[in-house]
Amino acid sequence: MLIAPLDRKMFRDLWHMRGLAAAISVVMGCGIALFILSRSMLHSLELTQQTYYDRYNFADVFASIKRAPDEIIHRIERIPGVATAERRIVVPVNLSVPGLDEPASGRLISVPDVGRPRLNQLFLRRGRWLTPRSDDEALASEAFVDANHMEVGDRFSAVINGRMKELKIVGVVLSPEYIYEIKPGGIVPDNRHFGVFWMNEEALQLAYDMDGAFNDLAIKLMRGANSEDVIQRVDNLIEPYGGLGAFDRRDQLSHQFVDNEIEQNRNMGLFAPSIFLGVSAFLINVVMSRTINSQREQIAALKAFGYSNFEVGWHYIKSVLLIAAFALAIGIPTGAWFGWLVTGMYARLFHFPVFLFRIYPSVLVAAALVAASAAVVGALGSVLRAVRLPPAEAMRPEPPAGFGPTILERLGIGRYVPPIALMVVRQLERHPVKTGLSTLAISLAVTVLVIGNFFQDSIDYMMNAQFHWVQRFDVSIATSDPVSDRALYELASMPGVMHCEPTRTVSARLRAGPRNRRVGVRGIEPDSTLYGLVNMDGHEATLPPHGLLVSQKLAEVLDVKVGDWVELEVLTDKRPHRRVMIAATIKDFVGLSAYIDLAELRQIMLEGPVINGVNMEVDPAYQDALYRDLKETPAVATVMVKQHSIDSFNDTIAKNLGVMKRINLIFACIIAAGVVYNSARISLAERSRELATLRVIGFTRQEISSILLGELAIVTLLAIPVGLGLGTFFAWWMCTAFDQELFRFPMVVSNRTYAWASLVVIAASALSGLLVRRNLDHLDLVAVLKSRE
Repeated sequence: MLIAPLDRKMFRDLWHMRGLAAAISVVMGCGIALFILSRSMLHSLELTQQTYYDRYNFADVFASIKRAPDEIIHRIERIPGVATAERRIVVPVNLSVPGLDEPASGRLISVPDVGRPRLNQLFLRRGRWLTPRSDDEALASEAFVDANHMEVGDRFSAVINGRMKELKIVGVVLSPEYIYEIKPGGIVPDNRHFGVFWMNEEALQLAYDMDGAFNDLAIKLMRGANSEDVIQRVDNLIEPYGGLGAFDRRDQLSHQFVDNEIEQNRNMGLFAPSIFLGVSAFLINVVMSRTINSQREQIAALKAFGYSNFEVGWHYIKSVLLIAAFALAIGIPTGAWFGWLVTGMYARLFHFPVFLFRIYPSVLVAAALVAASAAVVGALGSVLRAVRLPPAEAMRPEPPAGFGPTILERLGIGRYVPPIALMVVRQLERHPVKTGLSTLAISLAVTVLVIGNFFQDSIDYMMNAQFHWVQRFDVSIATSDPVSDRALYELASMPGVMHCEPTRTVSARLRAGPRNRRVGVRGIEPDSTLYGLVNMDGHEATLPPHGLLVSQKLAEVLDVKVGDWVELEVLTDKRPHRRVMIAATIKDFVGLSAYIDLAELRQIMLEGPVINGVNMEVDPAYQDALYRDLKETPAVATVMVKQHSIDSFNDTIAKNLGVMKRINLIFACIIAAGVVYNSARISLAERSRELATLRVIGFTRQEISSILLGELAIVTLLAIPVGLGLGTFFAWWMCTAFDQELFRFPMVVSNRTYAWASLVVIAASALSGLLVRRNLDHLDLVAVLKSRE
């Protein structure tokens, strides 16, 4: 098929500006890659989560109970809106794992001796199901097995109701209830020291004296059921049996983490691609403006030969659409590669039976539309000017820009400035819009680097605060039931324990009018030195002598302020109800927290000196001996070693941040290099006659290079503070956007981040300048001076 004359001209023009077109395609391709990555990952994560939930019947409502008879389950199933209710036994245990010196913690969950669970069904990755009525077999979570390099057939020991019992792993499983497998009270997963296990119901009934009873409940609702009404009715039924309060799926810990990740993908899915596509539109605008200005006579000739305004305009639009097509060819495989990287990151955090990154056709169509829109928007202004230009006027060269005194000359210091510097300033002043847009485009590269490193700064600060300012202890233990504070002296006498402090935590519901939240109220001593109450800014809060100290986020959720009163409904033991004042707030990092003086909590609970947690400062030289003793202590349900949490953070979250940091660095360099290279090449093309004239009249290559590269240097230096300011603003915006119940990010941008962003952009700009300098050195003076331009 013959190619139309205008199409041949289009291909010829693109070939002549192939360097500029390639640079634009790469920048736009990065934006497309990020768009495809974010939207496809969002869809993949949502689809995988929902499919897993539906296929394995993930429950909608959960409840914990002290001890309830089996017959209560039938009354719960008759509640309007309840489709299925399943009773379970769930208990925390202390573990002794071969090859692991320190104690680990686990959770035992019962499954029917005959048949499979109806809710929260298990995916058997390898091995087999439990032998009916066996009391020494267990199914183990895949995360725990893999982290400890265990296999089917391996054995470990668990302290079950005060007795050490050896268990054999017969199967490795996954559960929709533990996609994000984290220890209660933890903020990062520690799969090496925390695992979930499933045993036959009869074995746990006998071990915990639960024959004909249960202590945990999972409920599946009918479609359209009112979950709040169901929860209220369930609470009324289980309250006489020590119910700890039913809660909706949205408050289930694993689900919260997965939903939090989905929400972050949704918020960030359009932000980063918009930067790249906006820069691409700017570059296309600059290139097409220059191209159309240099082809004024060609446009006039085309119109004289009978081509319509639409045909001329469509000719240039097709050029930018072809650039967008090249960008799609770059962006789609790049997005797939990034998807492979991010899928590996998610695999370390979330445990699905299958999680694949899929690029959906709808996302490809959207990416093509977005790329085409960015290209057309960037070129539209220049194209409209071209089609409106009368042929007679187009035959004349564009009038030169006006020349006037520069700002330096108007200030009276022009005589002290070298002529080359005046030329540089004059050129920038002659094109204020172009200079401003170039500055903005390069500043966005700085912004990308600041934002990328901001997450690292923020999370480093948050982890340092959490692990050193808040958690000042080395080891923290929790008991399955409240025990006398005499246990504190027993623990203090263990090897290596230098200091220990008691805590008492109760599950409670705080109500303020129609608003309520289920939280853990932690009682601590006012003079505690091992647990700090620290604000995001590093200042320590004081525990009030009366009333509650609550996280600022909890106060916002309940819509209360300091001095207001709330209803405190304790969900354990005697279940007291009290009106308590919000005495102070703390701007903390994680979750919804409430603190109270330990003595006042005991008064509210109508109990004596009992505790259910101890924080300990430990001499590292004796920690192995301490771990051995803790493994054999019957009352201890969980042991949290702070260093394990730090190591787990470095092994998961920190690695993922490192990957994203490298990706941000690549993207920022591409923006900086693309903008500077295009600006320099276009400036060289526009001023080649002027620079060639200067060469002929005696200016050296070094001097004319200084003119061209000086403009780029000034624009880059102007862009850096603008980019640092924009980066700081967007970091603040992200802190606001990600201010959620699960996590809050502190607004922390280090000087190292500012310096790093500036140096990377300067280096990318310098490299681009050297490439243009090479073209300038090979400038054909005769050919340039013979041109009419």
